[in-house]
Amino acid sequence: MNKIIGIFESRIRKTRLLIPALATLVIAVAVACSSSATPTAAPQPTSIPTDPTAIIPVLATTVLEVGEQRIAFLLTTNKGLIKTPIALVTPVFLDGGGAPGPTMEAQFNLWPYGIRGSYSTYANFDRAGRWRLDVEVDNPNGVDEVQIEIEVLEKSPVPAVGTIALLSESKILADHESIEDITTDYSPDPALYQLTIKDAVENNLPSVIVFASPAFCTSPTCGPQVDTVSELREKHPGQANYIHVEIYDNPAEIQGNLDRAEIFSVVDDWGLTSIDNYFNESWTFIMDADGQIDDRYEGFATVDELEEALNKVIPRVAADY
Repeated sequence: MNKIIGIFESRIRKTRLLIPALATLVIAVAVACSSSATPTAAPQPTSIPTDPTAIIPVLATTVLEVGEQRIAFLLTTNKGLIKTPIALVTPVFLDGGGAPGPTMEAQFNLWPYGIRGSYSTYANFDRAGRWRLDVEVDNPNGVDEVQIEIEVLEKSPVPAVGTIALLSESKILADHESIEDITTDYSPDPALYQLTIKDAVENNLPSVIVFASPAFCTSPTCGPQVDTVSELREKHPGQANYIHVEIYDNPAEIQGNLDRAEIFSVVDDWGLTSIDNYFNESWTFIMDADGQIDDRYEGFATVDELEEALNKVIPRVAADY
């Protein structure tokens, strides 16, 4: 992995570093993960920490709103990615003061190919405004504490946990001559293009829906999310609906050139293009048998994370019989 900070001699001091969450999104070279895709060139960091032992956080969850939701982040240093199994996270409300919230454990989740990974936990934000995440992690290379500033919205443009999914007419293979007309995936799984989102909401199974563009993975935290959903389907065949929604409306026409790309209208309907600076970041939604969104994942989520969420809604199907 390319070094983005430079080579430093001293790794003695222990300090606390404050980096606003939005600024950390540009640290792509150190942590970017690609699938079989062809990502665009990753931007360079806009600022370099003065402390050579500092942890550089990359916030993978940028859309946060009032309520309980998953939050994910990566931690890296000039020596590489931090993979300590557990990090401690304490949310602190900044607008108007207030006592720190409860400290939570964030688990490290290794991504496919065993090179990258992120920490994730669930936080409950009881009010909108500016928050800070105080993160502590065992870092043998130096600093073991970092702070990440975040903005919590009163309501996000993306369908929230607890709401009923939109009855969207996503594309299915039966309506197209070729699977290349509905996905940029180089090795697509036909099983992900059999049902529309509307079909999934209206049948009696829970659902896993992933919005992603496999061939154009351009985010600092992107990954082979569609492949992960296929892997989940293989582990739980017939127990849920599994759907991939391509970000772009004309995948067959793009052929490696995003200048010709057009956003699929369903992606607009789900509010993804209303996110500030949104390009083609993946989103995955877990829905129960009634079509209610039980969990959502911005950016990459491992098969273990998705499976844990799916297992929460699968028993509800059996209970109906």
